[in-house]
Amino acid sequence: MAACNQSSNRNPVVHFEEDTVTHALDSLREKKLIHMVDRGDSRVTKYRHVLYEAMSLGRPAIAVMCVLMLRGPQTAGEIRTRSNRLYNFSSLEEVEITLNSLMSGEAPFIVRLPRQSGQKEVRYAHLLSGEVTLTEPEVEPDRIGKLEKEVEDLKKQFEQFRKQFE
Repeated sequence: MAACNQSSNRNPVVHFEEDTVTHALDSLREKKLIHMVDRGDSRVTKYRHVLYEAMSLGRPAIAVMCVLMLRGPQTAGEIRTRSNRLYNFSSLEEVEITLNSLMSGEAPFIVRLPRQSGQKEVRYAHLLSGEVTLTEPEVEPDRIGKLEKEVEDLKKQFEQFRKQFE
């Protein structure tokens, strides 16, 4: 539960209750995506994911999938940097080869997202939770007009201030 509710490197940040985590673990065990690890010296039950076995994925692909599941949509450069504890990609080209392999096949694991306004690079997202829906950030309808009015008000205030010293 502590790992699920960790606030760094997560998107979105969550606060799951023990029942929710237990239910998710049971569901993953039924799907044979995790195994319980029996350690006599441990006070808590430990689990080990076996996604690589269940989905026939290698270490590079697992690293990409983990980063996308934990952090949300990422660029190839972000994936390379943020996956180095799981797999050390030697180049961006190696990341792109892995991304392409995860997008190919009958049932792709990831999708290349269209470039969003204000973003320089395309991002990739996993498809394990279904299709990805993009939402544009909310923009105030007349933001520029408001800023222009604020600048005019500040100019007037400055002129009045300046007149005091003439």
